[in-house]
Amino acid sequence: MVFTNASSIALWSLIILALVGAVAGNIRTIALPTLVTLLISEPKRDRANGLVGTTNGVSFLIASIFSGLVIGFLGMQWMLILAIGLTVLTILHLVTIAIPEREIIPAEHHTNHIDIRGTIRAIQLVPGLFALIFFNCFNNFLGGVFMSLMDAYGLSIVSVQIWGILWGVLSLGFIVGGLAVAKKGLGKNPLRTLFLANIVMWIIAIFFTIQASIVLLSVGLFIYLCLIPVVEASEQTIIQAVIPLDRQGRVFGFAQSVEQAASPLTAFMIGPIAQLIFIPFMTTGAGVDLIGTWFGTGSDRGIALLFTVTGVIGLIVTLLAMRSRSYQKLSKNYLKR
Repeated sequence: MVFTNASSIALWSLIILALVGAVAGNIRTIALPTLVTLLISEPKRDRANGLVGTTNGVSFLIASIFSGLVIGFLGMQWMLILAIGLTVLTILHLVTIAIPEREIIPAEHHTNHIDIRGTIRAIQLVPGLFALIFFNCFNNFLGGVFMSLMDAYGLSIVSVQIWGILWGVLSLGFIVGGLAVAKKGLGKNPLRTLFLANIVMWIIAIFFTIQASIVLLSVGLFIYLCLIPVVEASEQTIIQAVIPLDRQGRVFGFAQSVEQAASPLTAFMIGPIAQLIFIPFMTTGAGVDLIGTWFGTGSDRGIALLFTVTGVIGLIVTLLAMRSRSYQKLSKNYLKR
């Protein structure tokens, strides 16, 4: 009963510890691509990044399924005990892993503060890298639309039980995409691969809700999720190639901070936009007569229209970015390294 009381010290201690765990998880996602640079030779790094994506997908799938089962059958206490136990085993396993550094690179300045200026300077030295980071940030900004409204849309088509099972199956897309990169690599120019993957993702976003079909939605989401590891591995491979090893952790951290900050901002804004503009447009507004005969009407179709518009914006921005000077500079910089 302690956790049902909002003023409980134990409850807030658990919340704070969970937030600390989330921070530690973000540090892990920064350390992984940096370790790939350290341990894997450059010709094989794109495939190694794909395996990292697969590993993350497997962990996401297992955690989603087993955490729910353990909490449902054994309760929260056993879930926490198992989580702590597995974390301890992971730490003990890390102790046995040797990470041979071929070269010890001393830092320019031994400081104990966050060196944001140095990180920005390192990014600026690579023409086009800032543009890539902000391009991914913009994509995440648009992606926040799906993060906020996908559950509402999916539950308008199927039951909660089917929607939950469906997401368990769809999450296999992360694994499939990562395995594809691990087997085939990213090609001669990962930047081009990144943009082509984004083009496909935005085309899917335009059409996967064009009709109220769970089959169309499921196929589109699965392909979309398969391409996420491709995009992530491409960005990681580019940064690993153009940024010195001693700066990579900071650059990965900066890129992650900028890119992840966009989705929550969209999530905060998109609810009122959907409620005040798109849903009325497809229920009682001009959209009913304009496209309602083939697109459908109702609240769910208002959300679907918002997804389609988001896909169109994302596709246009991606095509323009691919023709930009920043794209050409970064592409040449990567190929001539």
